[in-house]
Amino acid sequence: MPATRAVVALALLTALATPAVAQQQASRPDATGLAADLLKDLGDLEKKMTDLARAIPADKYAWRPSAGTRSVGEVLRHVAADNYLLPALLGHVPDPSTGIRGDDYKTAVAFEQRALDRDQTLAQLDRSFAFMKQALAGTTPARMGEAVSLFGQPSTVQYTWILTATHLHEHLGQLIAYARSNGVVPPWSK
Repeated sequence: MPATRAVVALALLTALATPAVAQQQASRPDATGLAADLLKDLGDLEKKMTDLARAIPADKYAWRPSAGTRSVGEVLRHVAADNYLLPALLGHVPDPSTGIRGDDYKTAVAFEQRALDRDQTLAQLDRSFAFMKQALAGTTPARMGEAVSLFGQPSTVQYTWILTATHLHEHLGQLIAYARSNGVVPPWSK
């Protein structure tokens, strides 16, 4: 009897899990393993960051906590720039209109310094997340261990993608502090 219960339980768990797995694979057809896990995290980060960016009023995009720090808009443009730059370091070519090249960090700095209004900044943020997630989804498990140069240091494709996620977590925390300093409550905290 106990063996029969185990078989029934396993069959039930498999039946319940199959639709969820199929749905996940359908939304990320090229991603497996670490890439799939990172895509889930990046999707969560994207939603929080873009929702928060939209919740911050346009007149606060020039606000900065002190001299020598990035403003709200500059943080968002920095995030967008690195969403283009980090995949570009791995050979994924961003839209030429960004001016960003994987072999020249200065092109990302130039992108950050563009004079964009709130709506233009939000549009670039959205496009940069789409580019980054597409590049990650196309990264095969076999490529994750590939050696690359990351800002002149030996690294791997896998580490570059992990750095991409940790970089976004850092700036999400920064934006939360900026928002709260301006009386804006993150939408997911309401």
